Amino acid sequence: MRLIKKLSGLLTVVSIFNVLSSCSANVKSANYSNDIKEIKIGVTLYKQDDAFISEISKNIEDIAKEKENQGKYKIIVNVADAKGNLINQSNQVDKFVAQNYDVICVNMVDRTAASMIIDKAKSANIPIVFFNREPVEEDMERWNKLYYVGADAQQSGEMQANIIINAYKKDNRMVDKNGDGKIQYVMLEGEQGHQDSLIRTEYCIKTITQNGIELEKLADDTANWQSAQATTKMSQWIKSFGDKIEVVFSNNDEMALGAINAINDANIGGKKPLVVGIDGLPKALEAVKNGSMIGTILNDSKKQANAIFNLAYTLASHGNVNSIDGLEKGKYIRTPHAEVTSDNVDLYIENK
Repeated sequence: MRLIKKLSGLLTVVSIFNVLSSCSANVKSANYSNDIKEIKIGVTLYKQDDAFISEISKNIEDIAKEKENQGKYKIIVNVADAKGNLINQSNQVDKFVAQNYDVICVNMVDRTAASMIIDKAKSANIPIVFFNREPVEEDMERWNKLYYVGADAQQSGEMQANIIINAYKKDNRMVDKNGDGKIQYVMLEGEQGHQDSLIRTEYCIKTITQNGIELEKLADDTANWQSAQATTKMSQWIKSFGDKIEVVFSNNDEMALGAINAINDANIGGKKPLVVGIDGLPKALEAVKNGSMIGTILNDSKKQANAIFNLAYTLASHGNVNSIDGLEKGKYIRTPHAEVTSDNVDLYIENK
């Protein structure tokens, strides 16, 4: 009888212990920090005050927050601004390596200096997702944990040309204002040696001439993607050429908007040149809507940010990178562009 009572008491104690353990387990599973693994993604930007790069950066952070809210991982995205200085960027990568980040996303200050960044990450076995500024092919082939996300620069140049070609076919006097049978133009280039800048320029001009339209280049120069520099350049060209400038091609919207500032200040009158940019920035879309720009090429910052984050997240969580849509040659993702003119600009303004 005593034995039965002792066994009964022991079973009661065990039951109470199991209940308490169950409660404790439930509390732990509800505790975010104890139950969810942390992912750390470092992002270093060539210049955060570049409007398009700033859009990408913000979108990456927003996407990371949405993903974190799903509750699987705590996600830290640390964004650093190199301010156009390669030494700053190198130091930022050193910091990410020292703090054992899972992935480093790099928007290179100088695409030809990527090997230095690669060596740092490779020594720590940390994958790199380059974006917007594509390293040379030889560097991209140095390691199997290097990736690149960007847009198709050739496509953007061709589309920029198409906007002018279509305007010329619709009403050639709208473009060829002096009626001499050719288009006098100036070209605002982004940056010396920048791959996208070189390709956009080349294919814009090539596409127009291949369509049988004669061009005459009055001037070209770099304005380093910046509105203020473009305003200065355009002001100088207006002083030199006056209303002879019929089209302003710009490698990005920031410079296109800078050119518009100079045009407005010059009071050219009815012979204002047509201005076409690339990126689809909100201010540029408004300029297309009000007629200050004939068009722009949408370089979708949301799609690029999504591709960058998906790559980084998959790498950090040891997922299958090859399952990611759009991955080419196991390394590259290129997002598509879209032509924006007065005919469809409202659609893109709504979606911004």
